[in-house]
Amino acid sequence: MVSVNIETTLKLPCGVEIKNRICKAAMTEGLADERNRATKKHKTLYGSWAEGGSGILLTGNVQIDHRYLERPGNVVIEGKQTKAQLASLKAFAKAGTKNNTHLWMQISHAGRQTPAAVAPTPVGPSDVQLQMPGAAFGKPRPLTHEEILDVIKRFAHAAKTAKETGFTGVQIHGAHGYLISEFLSPDINTRDDKWGGSLENRARLLLETLRAVRKAVGKKFPVSLKLNSADFQKGGFTHKESVQVAKWLNDEGLDLLEVSGGTYEQPKLVGLDNLTLNPDRAEALRESTVAREAYFLDYAKDIRAVFKGPMMVTGGFRSRAGMDAALGSNACDMVGVGRPLCVDTNVVNKLMSGEVDTTTIFEKSMEIGPKFLRPILGLNSPFRLFAALNGWGQQGWWCIQLLRMGRGEEPNLDLGVFKAFTSYQSEEKKAAAAYNAYWQGK
Repeated sequence: MVSVNIETTLKLPCGVEIKNRICKAAMTEGLADERNRATKKHKTLYGSWAEGGSGILLTGNVQIDHRYLERPGNVVIEGKQTKAQLASLKAFAKAGTKNNTHLWMQISHAGRQTPAAVAPTPVGPSDVQLQMPGAAFGKPRPLTHEEILDVIKRFAHAAKTAKETGFTGVQIHGAHGYLISEFLSPDINTRDDKWGGSLENRARLLLETLRAVRKAVGKKFPVSLKLNSADFQKGGFTHKESVQVAKWLNDEGLDLLEVSGGTYEQPKLVGLDNLTLNPDRAEALRESTVAREAYFLDYAKDIRAVFKGPMMVTGGFRSRAGMDAALGSNACDMVGVGRPLCVDTNVVNKLMSGEVDTTTIFEKSMEIGPKFLRPILGLNSPFRLFAALNGWGQQGWWCIQLLRMGRGEEPNLDLGVFKAFTSYQSEEKKAAAAYNAYWQGK
């Protein structure tokens, strides 16, 4: 058996070869303009990442409907694209495919996780509202049968546009509580028609979307899927159900399955097992998972046992030894790296060359308040408000770094968590105001 490590090439089922086993995981950028078009900021950021050594760069959420976004700075592909839109996408793709790098567009629909600042009434499989503090997310309106069919067409259209503008693959976002993930969850999807009820029905949107996308891009273009290993919420999409869905995927010509987990309510996707918006309904990660470097690897092994195609695991990888161990044990075929690339676009090259063995783990010291008060004010505070503020403050910190790098600035490693939280909120407020001013004037 050939030994596999991060430097080993990977040949996908469609015939495409990836130069190594590291993928820059999808991370929301918020760099689009008020019309949700790609900008020079995407070119700047992704050009730097392309030179940084990753085999694949996954974009952040590219939405299929401007009415329902993950945040106002999302790129959107819907309907016939103008010359300006096509030009901006081509410039984005050209920058991100330098250095023999693959650039895959992650296509998504935010569903009920559309902020109220974008859509006071979002849409979802049912009218089950996202349980978050304040009025950040409105109560969703259930999609009609005809609207669901339109969603599928929109995914296919976005994928075709990605191929035509120079992106080298697509990933369908079926995780983290966005629309496809919502349909998979019996907790959120309470429909009694062909799109709800049994797992087969709840998975129908996912499978029909995959088929439509594949038809739109052809057999030789990489198509990937991001799937939750579990929602980690009682009553939600379970690990057992995820394994069953993975079995069905064997018939869909998938080129890469990325395994993740969690939702906004249960944010295990960012390694915050102690943070939950619904503690009474939270399901904890396995102890072995919490202890290891890559926190979804144990769950991925169960999926690996039934899924025949290449798999990728994202979440928590920090050391070359940990990455090589996961690949060498055949637990996965690619590793996803995210947050380290928010502060050093060249970190993959450094890992490859041996310049560094482990990326800097900023999260360990990223908490509100002086050190002696962190048992009360920090991430592990017994007070849910402080714990949540730290958790979302950390996410704001990473987002601010991406905004800075998109502008051609260096990351601000001295930025405090509370300052990051307030700065991020301010940036989002301005972006939402610009978005609404444009689209409401249309």
